[in-house]
Amino acid sequence: MSMQIETILIDIPTIRAHRLSVTTMRTQTLVLVKITAADGVVGWGEATTIGGLSYGEESPESIQTNIQTYFAPLLQTMSASNVAQAMQTIHKAINGNRFAKCAVQTALLDIHAKHLGVPVSELLGGRVRDSVPVLWTLASGDTDTDIAEAREMVALGRHNFFKLKIGAKPWQEDVTHVIAIKQALGADVSIRVDVNRAWSEMECIQGIRALQDGGIDLIEQPCAINNTDLLARLTQRFDVAIMADEALTGPDSAYRLAKQHAAHVFAVKVAQSGGLYEACQVAHIAHVAGIDLYGGTMLEGPVGSMASAQAFATFPSLAYGTELFGPLLLTEDILKTPLQYQNYQLHLPQTAGIGVEIDEDKIEHLRRA
Repeated sequence: MSMQIETILIDIPTIRAHRLSVTTMRTQTLVLVKITAADGVVGWGEATTIGGLSYGEESPESIQTNIQTYFAPLLQTMSASNVAQAMQTIHKAINGNRFAKCAVQTALLDIHAKHLGVPVSELLGGRVRDSVPVLWTLASGDTDTDIAEAREMVALGRHNFFKLKIGAKPWQEDVTHVIAIKQALGADVSIRVDVNRAWSEMECIQGIRALQDGGIDLIEQPCAINNTDLLARLTQRFDVAIMADEALTGPDSAYRLAKQHAAHVFAVKVAQSGGLYEACQVAHIAHVAGIDLYGGTMLEGPVGSMASAQAFATFPSLAYGTELFGPLLLTEDILKTPLQYQNYQLHLPQTAGIGVEIDEDKIEHLRRA
């Protein structure tokens, strides 16, 4: 029997509205990829995006169609035990489709790690930590609601640093909102902002200056994806950390941004990078260039989040923590054993593979018809 591949779409409501400059999310669509090897061992991957096509160029529906139409026939001719060879064949035959490639690579790594009896982190160079710090994103859009939510997270011991999604309102309103939250939470709580590429150059200069003066620790992707010249100017102009996010689309872009001195921090996302191997390459480039690292998210569910954690656990330094809170934003869990979030960290198990056990009955119940 050759490898079998299946792509499953699951729509799960979020615990509250999640507002970004590009969309407001009330439901997240998880794109799960299930690969069954010839010997029956199953690997799982995830290719979740944000807000259909409002965030990027792949949608849940396009990922499903492309995997079934173009990836599956290629994979059926290959062995699950040689991940590098399988991915090389896919890269030669298929352009783009980074999210789909990441999900397929993750599922193949899951199978290979299970065959070897090791966590996926050990296929990526070996982990240097067994847990990763996780922030919480405050994205209700209401100042008092966000303050109350942050205080509750600190009291529960779940998160002690926060990111605010801004960029949908005039920059002055957003800055007032952010600084009010920073002042309410105090000096011990780190506050970062994600502008999601919404600001013009003048808005960047005025907004970042005000945020820096207000004690904000990091500004994520303030300007348009392709305007790396501006990103570089802002990095050289301000002392507050400037982070590249959507401008990073894998190792090539990481090299170009590093060469331009276009960011103090890289937000590494496995899906944006095109895979776990590629995310580790982005981290290596950053490390050599003296750029700090942050583990990003596409608001994946537990499969993509734990796959990301397996990669982030191998990074020599993770100065700005991670954002792997996606599963906590969902109203339903698809695992037999939930992920372990404790003491402001996501803990990685020592089990073989990516470290999750899927509840297939739950998936059948939630599967999009």
